[in-house]
Amino acid sequence: MIPHLSERALILAPVGRDAEIAASMLAEAGLRSQICRDLPALLNGIDHGAGFALVTEEALHNRDLHPLVGWLQDQPEWSDFPFILLTRRGGGLERNPSASRYLEMLGNVNFLERPFHPTTLISLARSALRGRRRQYDARARLEELHRGAEKYRTLFDSIEAGFCIIEMIFDEAGKPVDYLFIETNPAFARHTGLSDAVGKRMRSLVPEHEQHWFDIYGQVACTGEAVRFEDAADALGGYWYDVYAFRVGDPRAPQVAVLFNDITERRRMEAALRQSEERLRALNETLEERVQQRSHELELAQEALRQSQKLESMGQLTGGVAHDFNNLLTPIVGSLDLLHRRGLGTDRERRLIEGALQSADRAKMLVQRLLAFARRQPLQPTAIDIGGLVRDMRDLIVSTSGPRVQVELAVADDLPAAHADANQIEMALLNLAVNARDAMPDGGQLRIGVNCDSMAADNRLHLREGRYVRLSVADTGIGMDQQTAEKAIEPFFTTKGVGQGTGLGLSMVHGLAAQLGGGLTIESAVGHGTTISLWLPTSEIEAGKEAAGPDIAPVKLDHGMALVVDDEELVRASTVHMLRELGYDVLEASSAEHALAIMKAEPGIDVLVTDHLMPGTTGTDLIEQARALKPEIRALLISGYAENAGISAELPRLTKPFKQIDLAKSLAAL
Repeated sequence: MIPHLSERALILAPVGRDAEIAASMLAEAGLRSQICRDLPALLNGIDHGAGFALVTEEALHNRDLHPLVGWLQDQPEWSDFPFILLTRRGGGLERNPSASRYLEMLGNVNFLERPFHPTTLISLARSALRGRRRQYDARARLEELHRGAEKYRTLFDSIEAGFCIIEMIFDEAGKPVDYLFIETNPAFARHTGLSDAVGKRMRSLVPEHEQHWFDIYGQVACTGEAVRFEDAADALGGYWYDVYAFRVGDPRAPQVAVLFNDITERRRMEAALRQSEERLRALNETLEERVQQRSHELELAQEALRQSQKLESMGQLTGGVAHDFNNLLTPIVGSLDLLHRRGLGTDRERRLIEGALQSADRAKMLVQRLLAFARRQPLQPTAIDIGGLVRDMRDLIVSTSGPRVQVELAVADDLPAAHADANQIEMALLNLAVNARDAMPDGGQLRIGVNCDSMAADNRLHLREGRYVRLSVADTGIGMDQQTAEKAIEPFFTTKGVGQGTGLGLSMVHGLAAQLGGGLTIESAVGHGTTISLWLPTSEIEAGKEAAGPDIAPVKLDHGMALVVDDEELVRASTVHMLRELGYDVLEASSAEHALAIMKAEPGIDVLVTDHLMPGTTGTDLIEQARALKPEIRALLISGYAENAGISAELPRLTKPFKQIDLAKSLAAL
């Protein structure tokens, strides 16, 4: 709004000299004004900025007032535009029956009966102008509040800690008995497992929730004293939380803000340390051997804590590296795949292209192994028959091991199904078989066993009590000493020569087992071979028959118009080119906001292909908004990041980097 216009008076008095006289009076009082010839001119002046309007009653009589009423109804929340209405019969209903209609229509209006004294007009004008200035001040404060709210919302949605605002509910005796969720952030559901909690009561979501939680929050709401504490929520699955709670808003509205983090793993480690320390204190100090044993247990617990912290750091690092690296690989793989499929160049150039493509695939596999070690690769665990999987892989393992290695299977009968990702288990088994082969340079025996074992509550792998499917790979090779075996699962540690291994194979298997809720053990001695066992949790669901792979059937696509959304220009260009080769008409956008604008302008879009992590709106949110505009649209989410957090399992997903055939198969499956 222009400053020199925002405090002027707009005058609408089309009959006689009322407009000129009023303008002259206002000018003598130092107030700027502008005369409007009709209602459209008045509305145009209000849109450009005005302090108030001075209107005669006859200017509104028998006129189409719908545009004026529409503007008043649609004016911003801070605005209540003031009017001074000049009448010949005052503003009282007994003398001017139409005054009620004008009052209801105009809202913020003062009636001034003619003839009037100039002082009265100036007084009303200045009063209206003061009110308008207060509205401008309110506008500035509202804009500042909105900017602050946007910053708060960004922080609210992005922090890793869970956050919610609750309103306490007390019974007649003043005892806190429940609370209502007013607001939650995305991390709230990840930490608690409670989705769509806003507007619902805790007792309705978790009826067995412990009373002491209500007592603590009720005390905060009543006293206003913030509190920080750590406690377990057994009804939520026995998780431990570090909680900071404080009162917010009007004290008469018992609302409490709760900021919390899941510290279950840390508490478990601390408990393990405390138990070890207690056992150490209880030992007889004169028994040196027992002291040494307990000291070793303490060191193991501390090492487990350090490994947990190391894995968390590695997970955060590799997650970001994978995202950026996969974004770099995507246009490289796509371009090389295009050149390879077209068969361009001489034979030597085609071999160079094929070699480059193989190197890109190896780079992709390297990222997957890094993610596997850090427990960040996306898994699709199902109930699988480990025994059947091993039998199906026997020929591949035999051919991979070579003629000097004798492969023997020992699969127990009546095995329960394991809860695991079949593709990842196949990769892990093949990796262990290759390691065993390399440990037997002069040949030997490779024995793969599958059986079911039970784990007690207090076991060395710190696994949950219960039954596990044990997949073991044993060789008769050179073996390892204790020091080497302890380092074997560390990333990039290898005993092979330069260029013969990445040092990620065994660490990948270890990360996979941990991510599935299982564990890995290594038993080895120099000159006596090595046995590596993979412990996998059992599944209550019977293993189903494996579905036919997508490579068997030809890819069939319903061509149409596709919209590609990615903030990385090279990735976007590569994807666009693949789709055009597949026969699609393609539009592209660099952000979710740009994509939504294109969809509103172009209703013929059939397929949406979008990146997940982009500045502003994410790919998953974009798909939701796109389906709100066009429910029948098909959508494919492409991600260079490894985490599944925030992505629905039902949402079709393609991981970067990918080739054209991968894209085609994903589109055909939509």
